Amino acid sequence: MERTATVLVYSDDVNTREQVRLAAGRRPAADVPEVEYLECATLPAVLSALEQGGIDVCVLDGEAVPAGGMGVCRQIKDEIFECPPVLLLIGRPQDAWLATWSRAEAAVAHPVEPSELAASLATLLRRRLPSTV
Repeated sequence: MERTATVLVYSDDVNTREQVRLAAGRRPAADVPEVEYLECATLPAVLSALEQGGIDVCVLDGEAVPAGGMGVCRQIKDEIFECPPVLLLIGRPQDAWLATWSRAEAAVAHPVEPSELAASLATLLRRRLPSTV
């Protein structure tokens, strides 16, 4: 049986979480495993999920409130041992420097462009997971 990848999606906005799921789909690229999404709307839920383990990639909403994805990313990079790679959703392309500050491995701008999000997610999954397909 083929392994699935678990992607944590953090945003306080249910519509943003849905956009991520729909944009990336069940398999963001042919050479990566199918994805199961774990949606989180709060920082405590994100921290709890990461402490339990099994998360392959995090997608964090930089515009989330009250805890924005950039600050959450920086926090988990400091606090979570072997933290999964992070794809940060930023409000505008000019905010890419903030994604670098937060130590995210990748960033895409809102509104989410499906092919860009899927490609970025697939790249992070390839780096994280051994070839299974």
